[in-house]
Amino acid sequence: MKKLNVCLGTIAMTLATAGFASHAMADDFLAAARKKVEVATMSKSAWDGPTTGPKASSGKTIVFVAADLKNGGILGVSKGVEEAAAVIGWNVRILDGQGSVSARTAVLNQALALKPDGMVVGGFDTTEQKVAFQNASKAGVPLVGWHSGEKPGPNATAGLFANVTTTADDVSEVAALYAVADSGGKAGVVVFTDSQYAIAIYKARAMEAVIKKCAGCTVLSFEDSPIAESSTRMPQLTTSLLQRFGDKWTHSLAINDLYFDFMGSSLATAGKKGDAAPKAISAGDGSEAAYQRIRSKRYQAGTVPEPLHMQGWQIVDELNRAFNKASWSGYIPKVHLVTAENVGKDGGPKNLFDPDNGYRNAYKKIWAK
Repeated sequence: MKKLNVCLGTIAMTLATAGFASHAMADDFLAAARKKVEVATMSKSAWDGPTTGPKASSGKTIVFVAADLKNGGILGVSKGVEEAAAVIGWNVRILDGQGSVSARTAVLNQALALKPDGMVVGGFDTTEQKVAFQNASKAGVPLVGWHSGEKPGPNATAGLFANVTTTADDVSEVAALYAVADSGGKAGVVVFTDSQYAIAIYKARAMEAVIKKCAGCTVLSFEDSPIAESSTRMPQLTTSLLQRFGDKWTHSLAINDLYFDFMGSSLATAGKKGDAAPKAISAGDGSEAAYQRIRSKRYQAGTVPEPLHMQGWQIVDELNRAFNKASWSGYIPKVHLVTAENVGKDGGPKNLFDPDNGYRNAYKKIWAK
């Protein structure tokens, strides 16, 4: 009996030690999440991009082909391209793929028929439009993408001189960690994505992986819903998710703010307050509507926005490098998290993330050399 008691005591001590270790690991993960969130919310006031490059090529005509101009991110980047092109002295034409595969294929072919000096593809999946991209390459038309693939930089396989984007892993991690930190390590999460886009699935799975590392958090559902159909799908989907999960649903993570444009009415009907659960966080873009929701604390708590206008300037700079047979700039903007606490900074009054880091003057100096 004495021997049995000793064994039972040893087992109990082992289980207690294991529980303590597990609790300590959970505390460490939560502390790390809070630290990364704190860093991500800091103001971006210093220019960390290129300072050298080829001087401006004159008289160029470029076409910006948008996957869907209803997407606030794509629209914002197109505005940045127009602004930078006016400074460098180029002509720009904007074409809209209107959110469907057939329309995107059509406008890409239309763009090629215009025989531009260069093309920009905003929000395109490189696999979906492989033939059109190959045709651009065969025609000798430099192609620069925005959110056209999982990674920034050149993509020879897809025919991209460069893909302009932040690092998807970093964006996804910060968005998910904000849910972890905000919930005290007890988030119940629904993830929204669109499997039509490789980058969307990549980011959504990355967010899901972060939540699964949090011992006290749960991924309640992984929802694949076409982003172009958000206006018709999201109200009913929101109601359905509330019925399924109730108060277990504390946070929503989406690959784009557009999903949250059409959730508010269903949440309000269900009696949910604008600043209460489920709290919405987007891993991408930072639309004007998202800024307004965050500012007014109405059904969105945060977004990890792209510096859209700045990236428009970068796209023009990358095309200028392509025209001059130079290498891509190598610039990858750092991630930034916008919440109600810092929404007024870094371009916040204009309802977009526009860092006050002097990027316009930096690019003007490069092109004038």
